[in-house]
Amino acid sequence: MLANRRRSERRLCRRIAKIQSGAGSLPRDCTITDISDGGVKAIAEYLEIPPHFTLIFAPDHSRQCRLAWRIGAEFGAEFVD
Repeated sequence: MLANRRRSERRLCRRIAKIQSGAGSLPRDCTITDISDGGVKAIAEYLEIPPHFTLIFAPDHSRQCRLAWRIGAEFGAEFVD
C-alpha cells in the first residue's frame, strides 16, 4: 500500500482555473480535480507546465505554485506562497 505523503487533507473538486507562467503571458485553462491547504491536482490538455507558475482561481484570488509532478495531462503542484 502506498503511503500518503500529504501534509493536509485533500478535497475533491471540479473547478476551472487558469495557469499563468509569467507577467504578460496569456493565462491558460486547467481543471482542478482536488485541492488541499498545500497544493492541487489538476488536468491541463496540450499545455507545457513551467516549473513555477501562478494559478488563478478568480480575478481576485491566485496562488504561486511549484510543479511537483506530471503524468500526461494530469499534474500536481505545491503552493509556495
